[in-house]
Amino acid sequence: MAPATQFEVAHPPNDAISAVSFAPQSANRFLVSSWDKNVYLYEIASESEEARADLIRSFEHRAPILDICFGAHDNEAFTAGMDWQVTRINLETGEQTSLSKHTQPVRCVVYSPDHSIVASASWDKTLHIHNANSLSQPPITINLPAKPHALAASPSKLVVAMTARLVHIYDLPTLANALASADAEKASVPAPWQERESSLKFLTRAVACMPNDAGYATSSIEGRVAVEWFEDTAESQARKYAFKCHRQTAPEEEGGGDIVYPVNALAFHPVFGTFVSGGGDGVVALWDAEAKRRMRQYQKFPNSVAALAFSNNGKYLAIGVCPGFETGMEDYSGEGQTKVFIRELGETEAKGKGSK
Repeated sequence: MAPATQFEVAHPPNDAISAVSFAPQSANRFLVSSWDKNVYLYEIASESEEARADLIRSFEHRAPILDICFGAHDNEAFTAGMDWQVTRINLETGEQTSLSKHTQPVRCVVYSPDHSIVASASWDKTLHIHNANSLSQPPITINLPAKPHALAASPSKLVVAMTARLVHIYDLPTLANALASADAEKASVPAPWQERESSLKFLTRAVACMPNDAGYATSSIEGRVAVEWFEDTAESQARKYAFKCHRQTAPEEEGGGDIVYPVNALAFHPVFGTFVSGGGDGVVALWDAEAKRRMRQYQKFPNSVAALAFSNNGKYLAIGVCPGFETGMEDYSGEGQTKVFIRELGETEAKGKGSK
C-alpha cells in the first residue's frame, strides 16, 4: 500500500484563495479561485518521479472570484464573482460566457450532475437556478429570507445556509421540473423542501453534503461543526449533533481558556463518507460522521485553511492556505503567503472505523 504523500503546488494564486474544486472525470485536474481575480487550472503529474502539480493556464475575471465548481465535464467550469456575475468558462478555449447577473456579489455556485442544474446564491438574497443543458434559458430566481453564505448539493438536495441561522433545503428534481416547464419564467417558483434553523449558534461558514445523499454538515465562525440528516422523522432528527473543534488553549499568562477559530471549509470523502474540516488555526482534521469521532489531525499549516476538496476517487485532497481575516489586519494581502497543498491519501486513510 502506497504511503500518504503531500506536496506544495508551484505557482499558487497571488492573493487569498476562495475555493478549490476537482474535475468530475479526471482525478488529477483541479481548479483554484482567488481574490486576485483569476481562476487557476492545475494538473497533478501522475507519471512523474516527483510529486507535483503543473499550472495548465489561468483565466482572468473582472473582479475577485468568490467560488468555483466544475460543470458536466473536465473542460467546463462555473464561477461566482464580485462582479455580480455567474460565468461559464470553457477551460479548453478560455472563452467566458455570462450565465446571469445578480444585483450584488455572487457568493456561491454549485453544479448538480444528477439534474444538470447550476445554482448560484448572491448577497442580493436570491438563488438563481440555471438549466445547464440550455444555458441561454433565463434562470429561475428564488428569493431568500436572508443573505446566503454557503451552498452545497447532494444527489437530490440543494442546501442553502444563510445569516440568522436559517437553512433552506430544496429538492433538486422539483427544481429540474420547474426549469423543464414550457415557460420557466412564468412557472411557479419552487418552495423549499424544508426550512430549518441551524444547530450552530453563530454564523455558518461552510456546508457540505454527504455523498450517500443522507444529510449534510455545516460549520461556523465559532469553532463548531454540526452534522444533520435530511430525513424528516423524529428518529432521524434525534441523530443530529454538533461538536467543538479548531480550538487551542491560550497560554496561562494570557488568562488561559480557549482560542476559538472559524471553521472555513468542509469536504466529504466521495468513497468512505468521512469528512475533513479546515480552520483558521491552520489545521485540517478528518472526522467519522457516523461514529462521531475524530480520526486524525494533520500537521499545522502556515496560515488559515481557506478551502478543501477531494478528488472524485478520494485519492487526493486539495488544501488552500492563506492568511485568514481573523488576524484583524487592516491592510490584508495574501500575496506571497498563499499556498495550495495536495495530499495523496493512503488507501485506507479516510476509511471510517465504525462506532467504538
